[in-house]
Amino acid sequence: MATSTSWAQDVITCDLCDKAAQQFCNSCQVSLCDTCVKKHRDEFKSLPHDIVPFLDRKIQIVFPECQEHCGQRCEVNCKKCNRPVCVKCIVSGTHKGHDVEELTETHENKIRRIKSDTEKIQAKLIPKYQKEDVAIEKEIKKKTLKLDDLGKKTKQLRKLWHREVDKIFDKIDSLSQSHTKKKLNALQEYHNKIRDQISEMNTIVKQNETLFTSNNLSEVSKYQSKLNEYQCFPKHVDVELPSLKSNMDNGKELIIEIGGYRATLKQMSPPSPSADVSRLTTGIGKLMDPVSVVNTIPTTYKPLHGVACIGEAEAWIYGRNKTITRIDIHGNVRDTVTTPCNNWPGGITVTIGRELIYIDINNRTVNLIRQGKSETRITSPEGWTPEGLCCTRSGDILVHLFKSKSIFQMYMSVTSLFSRCETKHKILRYQGQNIKQAIDNDGNGSVIFKDGDKSLHMSENKNGDVCVCDQNANTVVVVDKTGRVRFRYDGTQARMEKSFDPRDIVTDELSQIIVLDYNNTCLHILDQNGQFLRCVDDCGLKQLSGLSLDSEGRLWVGCDRGEIKVIKYMEQS
Repeated sequence: MATSTSWAQDVITCDLCDKAAQQFCNSCQVSLCDTCVKKHRDEFKSLPHDIVPFLDRKIQIVFPECQEHCGQRCEVNCKKCNRPVCVKCIVSGTHKGHDVEELTETHENKIRRIKSDTEKIQAKLIPKYQKEDVAIEKEIKKKTLKLDDLGKKTKQLRKLWHREVDKIFDKIDSLSQSHTKKKLNALQEYHNKIRDQISEMNTIVKQNETLFTSNNLSEVSKYQSKLNEYQCFPKHVDVELPSLKSNMDNGKELIIEIGGYRATLKQMSPPSPSADVSRLTTGIGKLMDPVSVVNTIPTTYKPLHGVACIGEAEAWIYGRNKTITRIDIHGNVRDTVTTPCNNWPGGITVTIGRELIYIDINNRTVNLIRQGKSETRITSPEGWTPEGLCCTRSGDILVHLFKSKSIFQMYMSVTSLFSRCETKHKILRYQGQNIKQAIDNDGNGSVIFKDGDKSLHMSENKNGDVCVCDQNANTVVVVDKTGRVRFRYDGTQARMEKSFDPRDIVTDELSQIIVLDYNNTCLHILDQNGQFLRCVDDCGLKQLSGLSLDSEGRLWVGCDRGEIKVIKYMEQS
């Protein structure tokens, strides 16, 4: 029992309010202030209450209220029914004649059981479980390491198999192109000769028509007939493509054959632990680290908007005026074309026949430059405006088009700005003047490209994938030949400081994807499946604007201040 001194030092509060307790109910084991005594009795008025001064309180078991007899507290425990009951239940109630024991004894037995169980749990079970916990943790770590090692080996084998397949098909593509390139060039020369002779004959016809009514005998006498010359029609050049043979029998080695070249894909051995898998190549080359800047070309375009390489050492370039200029790798101007655009071209590219193509945004047309003159090749569908293009290896033209609910053109000195609302985007594949394919949804009704006022840039990879810089989503989207999305690349693999901002894109002979990242002033190089390989950021690039690839496999990177850096990034094996 607490003494008066300890009670004064440690004030006990009422269990029903925050006041100091002066009373105590021994029956219910509740501390009470004088005010709450009546409240307590009223709340449990059916039960007897032993209210005493707080200093006279007795710590004892609280007997529960009997569920069958109101106002009675249970005093014993019915052994048969295993429940507490009152005296009336034993004498005349439903538990009459049942064996009973004092509730205090039942309570003590329970306490002993609880203590015994607690001691066993602490002494035996917890140590046993702790030992198993440590063992399981060790096993998980061991299995995780083995699983990681298995994953690494699987990735190595995946790369090895993929690179071997790529090596075979790169060789096939190379042979196929080498077999036909000379003949295609001969066919192109034949085509040019036919056109030249048509032009010459048209000139002769006009000259002859003036002689029909000429009275000048000397002029008529000078006439020399070229009829026999033109009747000897140039011999037509026939291009025979090599045949492709392959077996696709399950369980057998894969065999593919073209133009005398035969490749067999067999089961491959895993690389040794010391093998440098990253240096496995397809026989064409490997990434350089660091890269090499072959040349820095100054231009008069400030800012420079775009670059389109022609062959091994020349490129067309344009900026914020109507002209498009052809320069060589030393910066010498080789040709200049003045377009009829109101401001400047919307984009440029070069066909497989090395002819220049550009976009006239105001007229919504794609135009070709032939013999110094502009010819309209494509007029975009009503309501859509072209703003980017590229030529494919097959000769198709990919055109990016946008469509806005409202387009307002503003002129501020030489700057043309477009303010767009709810701008939609799509890519059309043209074969000649006919639309061959539309790339704008994934086949399930979901759009591929995000709405917004920024343009798309694209390139077709060797496997037929169309690789697109979607600036509005800050993502590279790659779709297959059918137009379905294969993967998206958001730059996170490169772990750059600033957000990914793709502005231009090209693909090379290894099917690698090179992306110009404006915010981080670098180039991301990916494999054809979107796996990040490396960044090119070690050659003094600044304010990037425009990207192209020449036939020697060198990158021509335009900078906003007007320079072009020619970069060698692949080593020849």
